[in-house]
Amino acid sequence: MKSIVLGGSAKRLQERMEYYGKKPMQAVRKKRENVPVFFASDDRYLPYLDVAISSLVEHASKNYDYTLHVLHSGIDGKRAEKLMRHERRGVKIRFVNVEEHLSKIENFFNLRDYYTPAIYYRLFIVGMFPAYKKAVYLDCDTVILGDVSEIYRVNLGNNLIGAVADSVVASVPVFKRYTKEALGVDGDKYFNSGVILMNLDGMRKANFYQAFADTLEKFRFRVAPDQDCLNVLCKGRVHYFSQDWNAMPQAQSISAKPKLVHYNLAQKPWHYDGIKHEDYFWSYAKQSVFYDDIVAEKQSFTAEKAKKDEESGAALLALAEAEINRVSVK
Repeated sequence: MKSIVLGGSAKRLQERMEYYGKKPMQAVRKKRENVPVFFASDDRYLPYLDVAISSLVEHASKNYDYTLHVLHSGIDGKRAEKLMRHERRGVKIRFVNVEEHLSKIENFFNLRDYYTPAIYYRLFIVGMFPAYKKAVYLDCDTVILGDVSEIYRVNLGNNLIGAVADSVVASVPVFKRYTKEALGVDGDKYFNSGVILMNLDGMRKANFYQAFADTLEKFRFRVAPDQDCLNVLCKGRVHYFSQDWNAMPQAQSISAKPKLVHYNLAQKPWHYDGIKHEDYFWSYAKQSVFYDDIVAEKQSFTAEKAKKDEESGAALLALAEAEINRVSVK
C-alpha cells in the first residue's frame, strides 16, 4: 500500500502532533496562571461590586486567567446572577457563602456605624481555599484602572501581606497617635485593608486564622476593627505597594493616574458631588445593569444623611482619642 503524501499544512500539523506525542495541541498548550481575586458583599453593595468587577475585567491581562470570588452570607440570587454577564474567556465568577464560618467568630465582632460582618470575610480565605498560595482581596467601593495581576505577581517572601500605607491615617495627627500608642504600629506603616495581597501559605504556617480569632477575643478594636487587627498581626511582615494601588479621594495628595481608586469611608460618588476621581466611577456605573439603582441611591441621599456622615467622622476622631487615653491610663 502506498503511503499517503501529505501536502503543506496537513504535513506540518502531523509533524507537530508527532512532536507533542500525538496529542492535540490544545492538550499540551501551557496552562495560564490563575489570579484569584476576592470581594465581600451583601445585597446593598451588589451595584458597586458590579462597577468594580466591570473595571477589573476591562483592565485584565489576556495572559492570565482570573477567578473572582464573591464572599457573602446570603444575597438575592436574581440580583447576583446579573454579575455573571462579566464572565468570559479568562474570567470566572463564583459566589461563596461564608455563613457557617461566620458563626464561629461572630461573638467577637465589634462593629460601628456602616460596618457589617462582611469586613471579616477576607479572613476565611486562608482556610476555605487551601489550593491557593496567595490571593488578592479588594473592597467593593473600588474602581480598578490597572491590571490586578501586577500586584498578584509580587513575591511577598516572608511577608504575610502586601498592602498600601493608609495615606489618610498618616495625614491626621490623631489617627497617627492612635496607631502608634494604641496599636503599636507607626502611622506611616499602618496599611489600609481594602486592597491587599494575602500570603495564604505564610498565614497557614503562622496559624493566622486562630491568631486573628484569639486577638479579636482579647482586644476589642473599636476604631477600624478588622483593619486594626490585621495591622497588629502583620506588623513587620508587610510589603508596601505604591499609593497608585489604593488612591483614596480624601487623602491630601492623590495620584493623577491611579491604578485603583478606593472610595473609602464617606467619600462615595454615589452620595456626593465633587469627589476626587468620581469620573472613573460614573464611567463604569453608566455601563452597569444597576445604573438606575445607583442613581436612585444618590437622589435619595438627603442632607440629614450627609449630616450623619459628618457626625460619624467626628465620632471616629473622638473614639481614636478615647482609645489613646484608655491605653495611656493602663
